Amino acid sequence: MFFKDIIGQKEVKERLTRTAREGVIPHAQLFCGPEGIGKFPLALAYAQYLNCENPSENDSCGQCPSCIKYNHLAHPDLHFVYPIVKKAAKKKEVCDDYITDWRNFIKEKDYYFSYNQWLEYIDAENSQGLIYAKESEEILRKLSLRIYEAKYKTMIIWMPEKMHESCSNKLLKIIEEPTENTVFLLVSDTPDNIITTIQSRCQRINIHGIEKQDIVQALESAYNITPEDAGNVAHLSKGSYLKAIETISLDEEHKLFFNLFVQMMRASYARDIKQIKTIGNELAGVGRENQKSFLIYSQRMIREYFISNLKHPEMIYVSSDEANFGTRFAPFINERNITGFMDELALAERHIEQNVNAKMVFFDLCLKITMLIKS
Repeated sequence: MFFKDIIGQKEVKERLTRTAREGVIPHAQLFCGPEGIGKFPLALAYAQYLNCENPSENDSCGQCPSCIKYNHLAHPDLHFVYPIVKKAAKKKEVCDDYITDWRNFIKEKDYYFSYNQWLEYIDAENSQGLIYAKESEEILRKLSLRIYEAKYKTMIIWMPEKMHESCSNKLLKIIEEPTENTVFLLVSDTPDNIITTIQSRCQRINIHGIEKQDIVQALESAYNITPEDAGNVAHLSKGSYLKAIETISLDEEHKLFFNLFVQMMRASYARDIKQIKTIGNELAGVGRENQKSFLIYSQRMIREYFISNLKHPEMIYVSSDEANFGTRFAPFINERNITGFMDELALAERHIEQNVNAKMVFFDLCLKITMLIKS
């Protein structure tokens, strides 16, 4: 992975390459920020740059044996840790059991991807991905081995917030006092969910959304769209290239969420108990991670519709279909019920995370929305 192929993030690139040239390399770094802004490609490009045999001032050479192996995600001193789903029947219990899937997935998604996309790729179904306790043994074993050929042994941990607590605790010492020339690169969407003892042992690198113009240039280069359309998509993406791609592709998940949101609000407004039950049953069958994503999406839509009442279109981030629905629905979201809406949706999300029966969660949510809409 080259720095030049990462969209935007000029300031972070310059910081990483400068520290590498100066030899000021923290042994544990936490790359954190919103989903889809390039945290993982930045960590991977940084690891490749550290081990490049002929680096330039700003990037890896791409031709040395180390860069070639990094390009295939198969360098013997490069290790990955990521959430998985245990499948006893297929003897898949640690990350290395999924390594072929992982490499193919990264290449297929062109290095920009989400947690839900990964779970879908490995057929997680209703299971939540975790970095299990057993993974700590694999990490310690790998780090106990001598370096094969690189300058640095690199451990990239994607989504450390999904790490089982016992796994996190077993890694505290090795993260604080790693073996010589070992670098930990943690990549997180929600760093505050990582246990504080690990957070305190890492140098935090806060990565912000991609500049709108950088997304526009990337979209114009990769897709056959006009500058005006690219600008509209970049505005909707709010700094996430992944969201920009999803907006262009009009992915089925986004369509599903929008349709379910519309149905849920209409049924709640009409106090149609039969339709509310139907929606609850449908949502109960989409899988727990999709249920959480739907509730996050719903919170975003409520927020956008509330803001739309302020009559500042530059502050609104919705698609044309969402905007059309909002012309009729937004007036029902006001200062009297906005807090209630957000609280109830967030509570439902927590209940789904805690494995509460989904039919009950969504039926109860719709009844509360009925009351909120009428307020």
